[in-house]
Amino acid sequence: MKRKLFKTALAPALTAFSLAVPLSSGSAVRAVPALIFPVVGPVSYSNDFGAPRGRLPHQGNDLMGVKKSIVVAVEAGKIKFWTSSASAGCMLYLHGRSGTMYEYIHLNNDLTMKNDNRGRCVAGTAYAKGLKDGASVAAGQPIGYLGDSGDANGIASHLHFEVHPRGGGAVSPYPYLKRARALLFAADPGAEVSLTLTGTLVATDSGAGTLDMRLTDLVASTGLRLTKLSRTITLALSPDTLALDKFGNAVSLQNRAGLGGGDRIQVATTSVPTTLASELGSALALATFSVTFLDSEPSVRPAS
Repeated sequence: MKRKLFKTALAPALTAFSLAVPLSSGSAVRAVPALIFPVVGPVSYSNDFGAPRGRLPHQGNDLMGVKKSIVVAVEAGKIKFWTSSASAGCMLYLHGRSGTMYEYIHLNNDLTMKNDNRGRCVAGTAYAKGLKDGASVAAGQPIGYLGDSGDANGIASHLHFEVHPRGGGAVSPYPYLKRARALLFAADPGAEVSLTLTGTLVATDSGAGTLDMRLTDLVASTGLRLTKLSRTITLALSPDTLALDKFGNAVSLQNRAGLGGGDRIQVATTSVPTTLASELGSALALATFSVTFLDSEPSVRPAS
């Protein structure tokens, strides 16, 4: 999206802030680290760094997504709100522990899902609820919401994301985004979260106690809802998992080694404290509480 010359006025303030950020030893000479993907949920983006944008070439990548999608810290560090740029709208800086600085631009300023422009650049609207300016954040922690503030107003909801190694000039975020790890969900560190996952059964393994599914939809106990997902996850499957057919009748998972793929299922997970592993949907980081077979009868015998 079009951007105006707003960085010059920010430079003194940003320099002072950067000097105040404690960085770990040797971080000034590190390269950009492996990142957490900055948006939770489906987005589309391209390698548009350097593309013409008015008087300036594009200094980042535009991640096009659903308004108010959760935006997260790509690495641990300190954040700085910036609310006075007409072109950037609601934005923030993340000064990562690695020494890399990241810009999050065009955050949400709408109170509804329409382009009402009635919100301000404050926590709960543009920034994550309860987040304070200057706060230290963990990798994957919610820090804001995707929007269309500034000169993106009414055009398309997206996150303009920039990467500044060692706090210097911008480089293309594209290669880092392509390698970034995408979160399954996001919540405040330590929050107790359970998920309802809908998708297709891939396989089960009785020896390992695992269930693999191809995920399409997610609902979290936090209120987060995601659709149009496409990823395979491995959950821990205990013998105590409640299994139901589409009518709510109990079925047995005793012979779960015989379960074949293809059944459409809905899995409720146990409630667990939020960790980066659980947010990433890492193998066995989430455990099944119940499995419901949504279509045809599952390939297991009825419970006695």
